[in-house]
Amino acid sequence: MLSGAEDALSVVHAHILACTACALHRGRTQAVPGTGPASARIMAVGEGPGETEDRLGQPFVGAAGNVLTRLLGSIGLRREDIYITNVVKCRPPGNRDPEPAEVEACSHYLDAQIEIIQPAVILVLGRHALARLLPGAGGISQIHGRRLVRGDRLFVPLYHPAAALYNGGLMRTLEEDMLRVRGYLDEADRERALRAAPTGAAEPSTPAHDQLSLF
Repeated sequence: MLSGAEDALSVVHAHILACTACALHRGRTQAVPGTGPASARIMAVGEGPGETEDRLGQPFVGAAGNVLTRLLGSIGLRREDIYITNVVKCRPPGNRDPEPAEVEACSHYLDAQIEIIQPAVILVLGRHALARLLPGAGGISQIHGRRLVRGDRLFVPLYHPAAALYNGGLMRTLEEDMLRVRGYLDEADRERALRAAPTGAAEPSTPAHDQLSLF
């Protein structure tokens, strides 16, 4: 039996699969809603499906997906434990950048996915996801690996895994940033444990200013 969140997420997926809100649907093999449990603690948001994703109907299953799987594994995470999706749910022709109208047409789907899943942290993969989720936050080269809070959401911008396929020097940067993600998760676990401790226990520590930027 599906939980309420799983059922709600399935409804969003069904709407995405049938969506004709923008011209991208004309060239798709199939839409790519996202994969992962509705209970996921971590959500990863990329740019859009590529050729392999369009064919298989799943996000990050091509070469960039292999990089993402490796990065997650390096900090003890399995990709099946996180929810993975993209800003746009249909492949742009020739893997071009998504256009503003296409991003806008998909925006309510991504908002609904975030609202249903309520992830503890959202990994923002690349500049297009950054522009959609954290407009005005700065360039990816300036803020990658930092923990950013907007409203009640915690985000960590990262270079898109595909970037490491074309610039090998970015792989080390991605690995270092993922270690920071592990640290953020561990800190959140400690703070949650302290909040759950009996009255009189030590108060949670306040994150250092250089780790947390408030918008």
